[in-house]
Amino acid sequence: MYNLAEKIFPICRSITGNGVRLTLEYLKEEFADMKIYEVPTGTQVFDWNVPKEWNIREAYIENSKGEKIIDFKDNNLHVMGYSLPIDCDMTLEELKKIIYTQPDQPDWIPYVTSYYKERSGFCMSENQKNALQEDVYHCVINSELREGSLTYGEVLLKGDTEKEILLSTYICHPSMANNEVSGPVVTIELAKWLASLEKRKYTYRIIFIPETIGAITYLSRHLDIMKKNTIAGFVLSCVGDNRIYSMVETRYGNTLTDKLLKNVLRYHYPNYKLYDFMHRGSDERQYNAPGVDLPVCAVCRSKYGEYPEYHTSADDLSLISEEGLQGTFELMKKCIRALEYNCYYKVNCLCEPQLGKRGLYPTISQKGSYDAIVDMRNLLAYADGKNDLIDISNQINCSIDMLIPIIDKLEENGLIEKSDLSE
Repeated sequence: MYNLAEKIFPICRSITGNGVRLTLEYLKEEFADMKIYEVPTGTQVFDWNVPKEWNIREAYIENSKGEKIIDFKDNNLHVMGYSLPIDCDMTLEELKKIIYTQPDQPDWIPYVTSYYKERSGFCMSENQKNALQEDVYHCVINSELREGSLTYGEVLLKGDTEKEILLSTYICHPSMANNEVSGPVVTIELAKWLASLEKRKYTYRIIFIPETIGAITYLSRHLDIMKKNTIAGFVLSCVGDNRIYSMVETRYGNTLTDKLLKNVLRYHYPNYKLYDFMHRGSDERQYNAPGVDLPVCAVCRSKYGEYPEYHTSADDLSLISEEGLQGTFELMKKCIRALEYNCYYKVNCLCEPQLGKRGLYPTISQKGSYDAIVDMRNLLAYADGKNDLIDISNQINCSIDMLIPIIDKLEENGLIEKSDLSE
């Protein structure tokens, strides 16, 4: 995952354009069955329209001596996203009007965009701006804003049922490691793992989209089937650093996804941060919108907007790590396995079943000999057909991944039966 992050980090991405396409090509090399779609400029998508496509080739500012003050080739954050082309001379006073900085973080270049109002601009650190001297500067942005399309990728992995789990991540930010490349690299690895499973109960809808406009566009094309079939969903963003985990609840915090994430995080990462929907900021906004109402939470390590390097040049490859990416991958595997096993369970005999004759109980009674089967006995005590596996886990204070092998043993011995949540 980290190697892939290194590969796609340098690409200048935006909500449209060749940077998105190149990123998807790299992801498709990892998972050949990904399908890539183009939606033309001007397409009506609910209350929005697909914007013009933006591409950029070069940009720089040079002084009267021909010395480059900043260069897009050095850091693609130096240009405000969606900037119109320019090639002109400016005085220092004129130039400062189109320079954007983050004064409270004077050493870092901010990430700035202007998607829906046409303008041009450069970004640099506050210290760089303050160091500029009176001069005439040659300013070049070699870009193009034209009729084109919005591009997104999709993986559909069929399961035994039509009910779906959604994994959504975005591919629209330029060179920022945690805020951008961590989500796609973890998500494509999850797609590979899911495809390798011999059996999947659920169908998995995995999408790689530009944030906001991409989610709106995708929903405008697939809302009916998603409303009918989606039982849980996750937006993966900012998932590569080594800091604690975070989740953003759904609009009312009462879906299966909310319940599941709180359970898994509680047992494995108890110091996690819980944010309610008032702190939303990524594509969970669209999935939870009134009338859409999909059970989708956001999953992060350091939540977007909450860590100092967010939307700056300091969000570089040093901020993410192999351990950080692997940790999120393992978290999501736990969530998916829990969903695959999550049913209502009911013991199918009256009173306690005789575990000994099935080889499930110690044959010698001695102090401490029963400890190994406490979780099994507790699970059976609450397997009354009214509790799903998450409820049982919460009730008996045992993580779901500890209960899954117990479920397998009890099913092998015909001691419990299960019914789907929809039954």
